Amino acid sequence: MSFTPLTLVLAVVLVGYLAVASPLLGKRTYDKLARTRDQDPTAYRRMFTLWSAELWALAAAALLIVTVEPGLDAADIGLVIKEVPSEILGTIVGFLVAATVGVLVLRWLAARGKPVPGQQAVHHLLPRTTAERWYAAGLSVTAGITEEIVYRGLLIAVGMGALGLSKEVAAVGALAVFVAGHLYQGWRGMLVVTLLGAGLTSLYLRTGSLLLPILLHALIDLRGLVFVPRPRRAVVEHAC
Repeated sequence: MSFTPLTLVLAVVLVGYLAVASPLLGKRTYDKLARTRDQDPTAYRRMFTLWSAELWALAAAALLIVTVEPGLDAADIGLVIKEVPSEILGTIVGFLVAATVGVLVLRWLAARGKPVPGQQAVHHLLPRTTAERWYAAGLSVTAGITEEIVYRGLLIAVGMGALGLSKEVAAVGALAVFVAGHLYQGWRGMLVVTLLGAGLTSLYLRTGSLLLPILLHALIDLRGLVFVPRPRRAVVEHAC
């Protein structure tokens, strides 16, 4: 499959934005939130609204590429429902059980004022009020849907169609761009993103559908932002 010139231009622009502009802008806005959040009560809301709008715009651009490219359809980027192999269902159940146990353990740590593992990389994203929890929940679901469509579905299809890569090599390239988009988390956070992204990529390649990756991605983000409380403020600041 080869892309038409129009589709190729659109894909190059999108990939360039995802690989370079989006990571730098994300780090800039995150750092700004870190500097201004305590003084500006609207900073959190504005940044989460901006990030959500950007993600939906990127998903719209991905769907536009699929629409204008004759050789692509929704199934080529994983937007199809397929029967899930039984062994994968067992993996999903195991993940959900582990996630539930993890949330309970982290709540126990936070309740005792102890540092919560993994929160240092994103602690400025953690909500402090009920209203902020709704914004965090909205971004979590948004990221689960849009990032899977863009980074998993479209980028793998672009790597195969525009560059002639194998599915596995295209998946590795897409994962690298996905990890770069989390530059604001620093190298430790990006390492965790690499591991989680690799798991979601493997799940997509095995099922051919984005349905389960979208669901798990949203649950992972909800667990990380919404369902795990912050430890006492002094502890978080000391850890930073």
